[in-house]
Amino acid sequence: MKFLYFTDTHIRGSAPKNRLDAFTETLKEKIEEVIEEANNKDVDFILHGGDVFDRPDLSPNTVGQFAKQFRKAKAPIYTVAGNHDTYGHNPKTIDRTMLGLLDAFGLIHVIEPDEPVLVEGDNVKVQISAQPYHYDLDQRDIRLDYYPENQTGADKLIHLVHGMLVEKKLPEGIPYTLVDQMWNTTADVLLTGHFHGGFGLKEQEGKWIANPGAIARVNNHWSELIRMPKYIIGEITKEGTTLTEHQIRCAKKGEDVLDRTFLEKASQNEEKLHEFVQQVREHADFQTLNIGDIINEIASNRQVDEPVRGEALRRITIVQERWEGGDNETD
Repeated sequence: MKFLYFTDTHIRGSAPKNRLDAFTETLKEKIEEVIEEANNKDVDFILHGGDVFDRPDLSPNTVGQFAKQFRKAKAPIYTVAGNHDTYGHNPKTIDRTMLGLLDAFGLIHVIEPDEPVLVEGDNVKVQISAQPYHYDLDQRDIRLDYYPENQTGADKLIHLVHGMLVEKKLPEGIPYTLVDQMWNTTADVLLTGHFHGGFGLKEQEGKWIANPGAIARVNNHWSELIRMPKYIIGEITKEGTTLTEHQIRCAKKGEDVLDRTFLEKASQNEEKLHEFVQQVREHADFQTLNIGDIINEIASNRQVDEPVRGEALRRITIVQERWEGGDNETD
């Protein structure tokens, strides 16, 4: 049994500010290629990892254009609701969204929690289950979201989760789950989206965890400049499972479609700020002098840009508050 998996298309009618191309037309080309590949490889079903749309109330005109593409798929398309697909990140609002409309028309089938789909063929039964995005995802017990139950007597379990599954720890305050926590999952194939950078294919003792990354590149982070959109082809038998990644051929290099102007300016400002802070450290005695006056004087003498001066003052204020807090604790 074969399937194709892709994720995070973020269909929208306008171009993100970081794109240099006609984003909607580019996205149409990508989805058309994915659907054609699925048809040519005669897959049994197509899976989408969520964030089909960039917003739940997208215009009917835009939705209609992409609905025509999904209709070309010979195999059924199953998806899970992402945070951009619903109102208020609430999966219970799916019936009022454009994704819910496509589900009602039978173009894309939205898999609800605890309502898995059983697909049979090639002498194997495959259960497809899903966990949509919700506010407690990656914050509550991971077994509630990443460990599906075999409710259909299937031979193999595929589980879709629109969660922040990553390889390395993220900054404090950002909910996430580590890939290494997933090897005890009950799923034979765990497919995730949400994290646009993806982490490719991971396999351990016949169990697969995968995220090929977003089809859409909607920001100009350095990682997106070098990343190429991909999809996954999977083949399942009773004996085992094989996944392979494939690059979308029509996708252009990030440097050709992503605007780097803002990113380069931010990098230059960071360098200026670092140099400025070094100058402050060389000339300042934090215990006896007013650091704010020193910063303003250096900024004036060296004609430092106002945003850099303001950011330096903000960061110094934070440090001073920490120092004062520490002194109070030892009094």
